[in-house]
Amino acid sequence: MQPMKYSDLADLPTVVDITTAARALGLSRTYAYHLAKHDNFPCKVIRIGTSYRVPAAALLDLLDYKRGPD
Repeated sequence: MQPMKYSDLADLPTVVDITTAARALGLSRTYAYHLAKHDNFPCKVIRIGTSYRVPAAALLDLLDYKRGPD
């Protein structure tokens, strides 16, 4: 899986899937799902049915990313 570039963080939608969050954190997809399943993902994860979503704000806070003015 291709790691996400710092400049790509500004383009994230409000909520991202677990694979996108894993890319931003440099984790493998499998490990990210493992962490989410065991409630150990490093930021907030929302479970919707059988899928996981990560609020971009929680992910950006974890990465200490500051969005600039648009």
